[in-house]
Amino acid sequence: MGLNLPTPASALAIAAHPDDVEFGCGATLAKWAAAGCVVHHLVCTDGSKGTWDPDPDLAELVAQRQDEQRDAAKALGATGEVVFLGWPDGELASDQRQRWQIAYWIRRLRPELVLGHDPWKRYRLHPDHRHAGFLAVDGVVAARDPHFFPEQSIPPHRPTALLLFEADEPDHVEEVGDEDVARKLAALESHRSQLRSTMFVDLSSPEGEEQLAAFRARVHERLVADGQVAGVPQGEAFKAITDL
Repeated sequence: MGLNLPTPASALAIAAHPDDVEFGCGATLAKWAAAGCVVHHLVCTDGSKGTWDPDPDLAELVAQRQDEQRDAAKALGATGEVVFLGWPDGELASDQRQRWQIAYWIRRLRPELVLGHDPWKRYRLHPDHRHAGFLAVDGVVAARDPHFFPEQSIPPHRPTALLLFEADEPDHVEEVGDEDVARKLAALESHRSQLRSTMFVDLSSPEGEEQLAAFRARVHERLVADGQVAGVPQGEAFKAITDL
């Protein structure tokens, strides 16, 4: 089990939806940002299905979720770009057109390290997470080699490592501290439209504060469990691919 890569100069986290980055690697990004890493976010879908409301204003929801993602990035201390590809929520594909976009942003932002969903996670239900994971992996391959998408007219770029969160078989842990955890929670709670549907928190109800405390406890329990596999108090676990 690997523990703690050197802080990268820059990192790009690629996610299916707004809030996936914060769930998957928020504390790690907060730790790196505090140490001077330039953290970028890339969100593949528009998040337009992220509500239990049967009759929402979807354009308003998409705009709200983008604002929430920007707020979450700030809560982590991220100073890089927040990119939205805008593919319809629930309809993401990992085809050539999407791979072109991912390779473009890797080449343009030139991150030292890339993070993304583990596309090989068994029994994964949400197709967007699978496709976003494959796009991260395939985009790294395309971005590094000059004969993929030469029409982009951007020099190829090879990151030094790829960390896959939600990993089926993790082999690396990033140890995180209490301040990193606090920033992760603040970032997650910036996704206000998702409190009910994803975090099961209804602050308008009498039980709202109790539900919020329970959500925070669940996040902390996961961090403790991930840390324990590497013998540290709390951490986030990944599958690390360093031969790129």
